[in-house]
Amino acid sequence: MVILGIETSCDETSAAVVEDGQKVLSNIVSSSLSLHQKTGGIIPETAAREQIKAIIPVLETALSQSFKKPKDLDALAVTIGPGLIGSLLVGVETAKTLALVWNKPIVPINHLWGHIYANWLSNSQSPKFPLISLVVSGGHTDLMLMNSHTKHKWLGGTFDDAAGEAFDKIARFLGLGYPGGPAIEKASKGGDSKAFDFPRPLIDAKNYDFSFSGLKTAVVNIAKKEKTLTQISISNFAVSFQQAIVDVLVKKTIQAAEKFQAKEIVVGGGVAANVSLRDKLKATSNKLRINVRFAPLEYCGDNAAMIASAAYFNFKPKPISVIQANPSLHF
Repeated sequence: MVILGIETSCDETSAAVVEDGQKVLSNIVSSSLSLHQKTGGIIPETAAREQIKAIIPVLETALSQSFKKPKDLDALAVTIGPGLIGSLLVGVETAKTLALVWNKPIVPINHLWGHIYANWLSNSQSPKFPLISLVVSGGHTDLMLMNSHTKHKWLGGTFDDAAGEAFDKIARFLGLGYPGGPAIEKASKGGDSKAFDFPRPLIDAKNYDFSFSGLKTAVVNIAKKEKTLTQISISNFAVSFQQAIVDVLVKKTIQAAEKFQAKEIVVGGGVAANVSLRDKLKATSNKLRINVRFAPLEYCGDNAAMIASAAYFNFKPKPISVIQANPSLHF
């Protein structure tokens, strides 16, 4: 089955053609990141306007690079939420129009499931159930138990800031730029992770929830007591902060994997690209003989290939008339 995926939940405009949920024939991503770097964060109206400009060229390129024509497609898939309403509407209305013109079924996809299914892309062997999925991105930090493609349970998520959001805010505070995850990771090199003993919120709680707002506040309060922030102190702040987040993510994920006797752990979302998270979770899971997979780096960020994959493994087309953008959608 060949599916054309469309993803426009935030500042990326992406289209991809994926065969049988795993073979990526094309995956085109156009980002307005350079515009948002100037303001230190995403301006929703700017993102949507840029997506209106990019959506048709991105679609044309995705089809061209996949050597597929509309008649070769079996279905379309589109992100309906969560995300920025203006951005979501660009993708949703485009997909509905194409589905109508091309007479193709359309599958609405939750963006969060897309991050999970990024782990199926370009893999010769699919992840094994039961598995624990950690979705860790700019807007979400969630743990999911999956016994199959159709049987799953949300275990917990963040009460406040997501891990990626906390990275963005602390990077902005330290003057490191946007996006915060890569900026913090770069600044942390050469720093002392034990320089500051920041709190690990909820790390010992007997649940699968997260909270990073208090950690963020602790970093800000301690940094304000410093007379001056040198390059060394900024590196120490960055690596200590990063380590606190990684410790919480790993502890909670491993806790869930042991509790539910998971065969594998899969991790998706922008923060899944973080090297420290990858290294610690791999080292810890290996000791427990639990295999861990991270989405390939090119599919950690927002992209349409993961949306097409999610649609293949959860093929539930809906009438065009009922498909609507939902910015507050959750699991």
